[in-house]
Amino acid sequence: MEQGLECRGWWQRLEFVAAVASLAVASVLLWRLKSGDTSRRKLSAKVVDARLEVPTGDEPRVDAIIVGAGVAGAALAYTLGKDGRRVLVLERDLNEPDRIVGELLQPGGYLKLVSLGLADCVDGIDAQKVFGYALFKDGRSAKVGYPLEGFSDDVAGRSFHNGRFIQKLREKAASLATVTLKQATVLGLIEENGTVTGVRFKGPDGSQIQVHAPLTFVCDGCFSNLRRNLCDPQVEVPSCFVGLVLEDCVLPHTSHGHVVLADPSPILFYPISSTEVRCLVDFPGQKVPTIANGDMAKYLLTHVAPQLPAQLKQPFINAVEKGNIRSMPNKSMPAHPRPTPGALLMGDAFNMRHPLTGGGMTVALSDILVLQEMLKPLHDFQDPSALCDYLQAFYTRRKPVASTINTLAGALYRVFCASPDEAMKEMRQACFDYLSLGGVFSSGPVALLSGLNPRPLSLVTHFFAVALYGVGRLMLPFPSIKKSTVIVGAASEELSKSGRLSLDEYGSGKNLCSDGERLVIMFSIATE
Repeated sequence: MEQGLECRGWWQRLEFVAAVASLAVASVLLWRLKSGDTSRRKLSAKVVDARLEVPTGDEPRVDAIIVGAGVAGAALAYTLGKDGRRVLVLERDLNEPDRIVGELLQPGGYLKLVSLGLADCVDGIDAQKVFGYALFKDGRSAKVGYPLEGFSDDVAGRSFHNGRFIQKLREKAASLATVTLKQATVLGLIEENGTVTGVRFKGPDGSQIQVHAPLTFVCDGCFSNLRRNLCDPQVEVPSCFVGLVLEDCVLPHTSHGHVVLADPSPILFYPISSTEVRCLVDFPGQKVPTIANGDMAKYLLTHVAPQLPAQLKQPFINAVEKGNIRSMPNKSMPAHPRPTPGALLMGDAFNMRHPLTGGGMTVALSDILVLQEMLKPLHDFQDPSALCDYLQAFYTRRKPVASTINTLAGALYRVFCASPDEAMKEMRQACFDYLSLGGVFSSGPVALLSGLNPRPLSLVTHFFAVALYGVGRLMLPFPSIKKSTVIVGAASEELSKSGRLSLDEYGSGKNLCSDGERLVIMFSIATE
């Protein structure tokens, strides 16, 4: 007990020192930035009156149009409709989606769901509670739980079939008299003098219709056709997921996600119903073995299966032999909005991160909650000047949560992948050993990953702590200066990459001349 208190006290002192250092460097940088050009692009205040133009002339006026009824679009529709806004949702296909991602909602995301009044959307779909992760590497394993002390019993992660969850969200939104849900293909945005005033869409009968509103939300997902009008997309595809469903599989640790640190990259297992387990095999790069000719099955059986824990091998082999192997690209895209009066990007259309950590839905729901709180003071969306100010402020208000989860997802993916580079090998081992320590060493990073404590300062602190732990590990039983230098170099490189990502999330850094200055900005971000 005394040792635990001493450890906690040491950790609090470390965070305090990091915070003081961050404030100092941030102050210096802010002074420097003031001498330069810090002007920001101002939004035009012109917004035309809302109107609905349809051939029949019998449609009511709407306050907002939402393009897409996935997790972000459906949850946003319910949130706005519950606040009395008249909402029109246009979705290309209202049938139940069938995806291999978007199946794990972190505890932090569940809390956002509760705050939005949508907690019952995980009921009745055979969703499974998730209480943490089990890590496997080179025959060793470690179990790390979510830090749920102090929360009610219902707070945990939830895993489920993505399509079932989305249908529940759609049903919830459509139950409101203020929300209209239509199946339609959106053809494009309508702009007048630089302001988005509505959308053009094609109805089920093929007729083209125009609908106008003072505010349009684009939530059409990772394959968005409209995002180029509202942002400068920099989409990367670091890897692909190959998905399987294991039936009647008993996981080594019930109610936990399982992460196998395999070669060349991680393999995930988590329950999606009471009888099914999702397996996602990460495949680096954009090309995967062909599924149709059997190359993929051969790769999974000969290369992946031998690396799995014994309890998972046979169910995995059975799933491969049964077939129904699917793949999809894992996209990453920092938020680079191009402020446009009358329109706002949300969800994966706006911002993506590697799905390894399952943070996408948490970020989307957090964004919706931030937006709801910001728009509540507006009686309606007819005041152009006020609306523009609120939309621009949204991009700043969302950053601490979004940038923390996004940065962690990218950093963990890079560290968890196998690499011939000696530095990255040491970082990978150091990260696994650090999490295996338990206590604050695992609860802190898992609190970040789960969205329970998405604090940028905590992210920076734990990143340094992993690097220092790795250096200390190499000092025993005999000091190895060469290896210590290697791991410090790897940590510096990863922190530099994380710093660049954080800067991308903040829309800053365009005038910086070095990675060192980028890191200083990241520290100032951490103290917000």
